[in-house]
Amino acid sequence: MELYYSFSILIVLAATFAFVNYKFLKLPGTIGIMVIAIAVSVFLVMFGETALPKTYKNLYSLINSVDFSEVLMGAMLNFLLFAGGVHINVQDLKEQTGPVAVYATVGVLISTFAVGFGAYYLLPLVGLPVPLIWCLVFGALISPTDPVAVLSVLKQANVPKAVETKVAGESLFNDGMAVVVFSVLLQLAVGNHVELNAESIGSLLLQEAGGGLLLGVILGYTASRAIRQVDDYIISVLTTLAVVMGGYLIAHEMHISAPLAMVAAGLFVGNFSRKFMMKTETQDYLIKFWELIDEILNAVLFLFIGFELLTIDDLNEYLAAGGICILVVLLARWVSILLPATLLSRRYRFTRQTVKVLVWGGIRGGVSIALALSIPKGEYSEAIISITYCVVVFSIVVQGLTIGKVANTRQMVIDENTEGAETAGQP
Repeated sequence: MELYYSFSILIVLAATFAFVNYKFLKLPGTIGIMVIAIAVSVFLVMFGETALPKTYKNLYSLINSVDFSEVLMGAMLNFLLFAGGVHINVQDLKEQTGPVAVYATVGVLISTFAVGFGAYYLLPLVGLPVPLIWCLVFGALISPTDPVAVLSVLKQANVPKAVETKVAGESLFNDGMAVVVFSVLLQLAVGNHVELNAESIGSLLLQEAGGGLLLGVILGYTASRAIRQVDDYIISVLTTLAVVMGGYLIAHEMHISAPLAMVAAGLFVGNFSRKFMMKTETQDYLIKFWELIDEILNAVLFLFIGFELLTIDDLNEYLAAGGICILVVLLARWVSILLPATLLSRRYRFTRQTVKVLVWGGIRGGVSIALALSIPKGEYSEAIISITYCVVVFSIVVQGLTIGKVANTRQMVIDENTEGAETAGQP
């Protein structure tokens, strides 16, 4: 009953904020909901205990009663990633396989260490010295672009298809590398013994990422065959729900990446079910169902992000550090895009404008907050959570609202004849 009560309140708030945003703010839906939630949080933090003590106490208790890290990483993210995979055209993804694979792996590593060392040397300037290992932990959790935030924002932005596929594909597939790097660095930070050799890390990555992708393909293929056999929209929807919910349980038991499994399964169902000659009615219901799930959960997730401000004590103490880390993360993102682009230049070439869109489109979101909240309570956990929140809010609000302008005000030169790749001149 407690869970039902909490979810009911969140849905009511999400619907109310969505209406207010639609009528007055007119921001992109999810961003508008988050902005209103932040504004309400700020008001309650400043005046709630005196002006609205009961409301403040109830909302504070509600947000604290929900394990954001578990709810997002263990439940919501699986639905959102499956929905994202369903709507990605696999042919577009094939054309950008090289950039997507490199950015989702090498790019995450470059960004992790660039952010880590940047924070280590710059945070003492604002009186917040943090050990290098904890700076690297922060680098690992903030480096992967958030698939939910990215896909939500790209729906609103007029970004060229090739660039959109790169950004969306990277965000969907970088979780495997990010989780492995974050897990290893966090274990080192808390003093646990970890074997740091290529064999052990490679084995962990193969199990986490490779196992997740393989499970997703198996689930997606099985679901597609089942949908073909019955071709009934009710059973088809139930089958995809079983893939997401049952697939997470299997991945959790096998200690492999549930997010990657959901991406692979979504891609398979969304693309290959059509080849099985699914009826137009069934396909229409299936796509619209997952669009609706996507929109509802996105609204609740961004509401959560906005209200997480209530749970952070003394955020104002870390605003200067947050400002520095925003710049560090953007610079690291630029480096992690530019270096791989140089390595891929023989086949894939990028204009300066394309690099700018890829850098600015690397939006952080709930995944980073969830990873930060999973850090055990300690001397540096509050600082990392607060800084992460500052970076995520800036990323979603500022980058999310301006990515369309960055794309539209630049001439994006794309040559689709270059072996299906995007063409450009070196930056």
